[in-house]
Amino acid sequence: MKYSILLAALLATLGLTACERTVVTPTPAVVTVPGPAGPTGATGSTGSTGSTGYTGATGATGSSGGATGATGATGATGSTGATGATGATGDTVVVVPAK
Repeated sequence: MKYSILLAALLATLGLTACERTVVTPTPAVVTVPGPAGPTGATGSTGSTGSTGYTGATGATGSSGGATGATGATGATGSTGATGATGATGDTVVVVPAK
């Protein structure tokens, strides 16, 4: 009897654990594969040109330079130097060629 109660408890435990077990299979992931590229679309139109910006005002003309300076006075003329004395007239020398 000792073994029969133990055996019954073991069989009940195995039976209950087997019933609780459920197998869950994961859902396969959906993979989307892109198809071939379509034809190229038409080229768009060119945009309009922007407006020209404002031109700035012209600057004022600068002032002229200062007044012309005064001309300086002419310096005094120096005195004429003394004239030297005339030298003495020398004797006439005649050179006779040798023969």
